[in-house]
Amino acid sequence: MKKSDFHYELPEELIAQAPLAERSASRLMVVPPAPAAFSDRHVRDLPELLQPGDLLVFNDTRVIPARLFGQKTSGGRVEILIERLLGGQQARVQIGASKSPKPGGVILLDTGGQAEVLGREGEFYVLRFEVDEPLEKWLVHAGRLPLPPYIQREPDQADRERYQTVFAKEVGAVAAPTAGLHFDEPLLARLRERGVEFGHVTLHVGAGTFQPVRVDELSQHVMHREWINVGAELVEKVRRTRANSGRVIAIGTTVVRALESALRDGGLQPFSGETQIFILPGYRIRSVDAMVTNFHLPESTLLMMISAFAGKERVFEAYRHAIHQRYRFFSYGDAMLLFPQPEG
Repeated sequence: MKKSDFHYELPEELIAQAPLAERSASRLMVVPPAPAAFSDRHVRDLPELLQPGDLLVFNDTRVIPARLFGQKTSGGRVEILIERLLGGQQARVQIGASKSPKPGGVILLDTGGQAEVLGREGEFYVLRFEVDEPLEKWLVHAGRLPLPPYIQREPDQADRERYQTVFAKEVGAVAAPTAGLHFDEPLLARLRERGVEFGHVTLHVGAGTFQPVRVDELSQHVMHREWINVGAELVEKVRRTRANSGRVIAIGTTVVRALESALRDGGLQPFSGETQIFILPGYRIRSVDAMVTNFHLPESTLLMMISAFAGKERVFEAYRHAIHQRYRFFSYGDAMLLFPQPEG
């Protein structure tokens, strides 16, 4: 299977550059199994589309302002994108500079303080920050929000709220779990009234989510690592939902990645640690019965994942419909309610 198998042409004007005024006003394409027709709805219609006893699983990661700028003591400019907080004022980062920094080198940060290069781990560096607050707290006012590269503008104050889910709690992501951005408090309240249950996992979305697949032969692709936590409370909610014939519905591909990584011995088990799972057609997703997901980049691992779930032909048919109907694409764009193709 090749990367080029997942290419499609997208008019540039369909890439959403900013969120809508209201989170749940985004459009929602309902994609049932073939040959049923697509329907064009809105995210605010979800209570009508779900059933009492269904379980929505959200990713409760919180995005950190992870982009920093500075200069080496030699004077060269540096851009830093934090990949993961490591504790003890240390972080794993990507560094953009004309020359790669050396271990022991110091970066003077534009917002005050400095960072020492401790070493290199593949494409990443480990930095120790010398700042006057705990790193996580310092980044809140010193860092800049790392909007995705396809958003052609600088982040503003509004993005600090809108590029964050309303249920974000566990600090550590450098990109938002974007399907969750569509949910606001009034919608969550209506879903509760409908009898829909909620559960949470944590997956700290890393900068690797924006890295393109660099090989055409997908068997040679090395998937990036991300930290996840699937707790015992969520596992019990899933078990209870299944026992009562309810559906488990993932809000986003990050939730699917976390749940599939926590499957053990045929069932979901509590798990905390790193995942490097790569889901593409031929893999059968068994942890969820449906998912809400945004529209993904051509040739991306996320497009490959949803193709594994609903079938590549069905997904590409849905994307053609979305383009024809002028849906908004990517992080600040619209969403799909996607169901799997039946086995057989």
